[in-house]
Amino acid sequence: MIGAIIFDMDGVLIDAKEWHYEALNRALSLFGYAISRHDHLVTYDGLPTKKKLAMLTMERGLPQGLHSFISDLKQLYTFELVNVRCKPVFAHQYALAKLKSAGYRLAVASNSIRETVHMMLEKAGIRSYFDVILSNEDVSKAKPDPEIYSKAMEMLGFRPTDCLVLEDNINGIRAAQAAGANVMTIETVNDVSHEAILRQIRGLSEGR
Repeated sequence: MIGAIIFDMDGVLIDAKEWHYEALNRALSLFGYAISRHDHLVTYDGLPTKKKLAMLTMERGLPQGLHSFISDLKQLYTFELVNVRCKPVFAHQYALAKLKSAGYRLAVASNSIRETVHMMLEKAGIRSYFDVILSNEDVSKAKPDPEIYSKAMEMLGFRPTDCLVLEDNINGIRAAQAAGANVMTIETVNDVSHEAILRQIRGLSEGR
């Protein structure tokens, strides 16, 4: 029986995937690098910036010594975009409020850094609904490793089979599945609603 619901953030609760893409490419462009939209969607989506930069070094020769500077610059550009674009979405606030009042334990497990996670949740007006908030700084291995979901479930006090994870990209889906949780695949942030989540939970309880 589902008792806990764990949300990825970017692309699930916050429509921020484009913001990360724009911010990182803006930082990379200073050194003549860029990630194509195809590569972003197929390969890099859902990975932490540190992992993306390591892949660019391995595949395209991005100097290792630039990683820290590019990461800091990307974060600065991300904050600028969040301040302008991140706003509350009523459907998400309503869903979280109803789930919370129904007794579900709620968590966020994101591959973003802690400061970004808390900033976005605050700007979206939903931070207070969560019992547990985890970032890639709270685990030793980011998604697609299952560690962040395993840790969230342990902190929530539920077995994997009693947890539902909402994820939108293959790296997060793999992480949730490897942790043993039930997974609800999200195409866009508009898929996240109280009705849709309850429908998913009913389907699981009926064995569908």
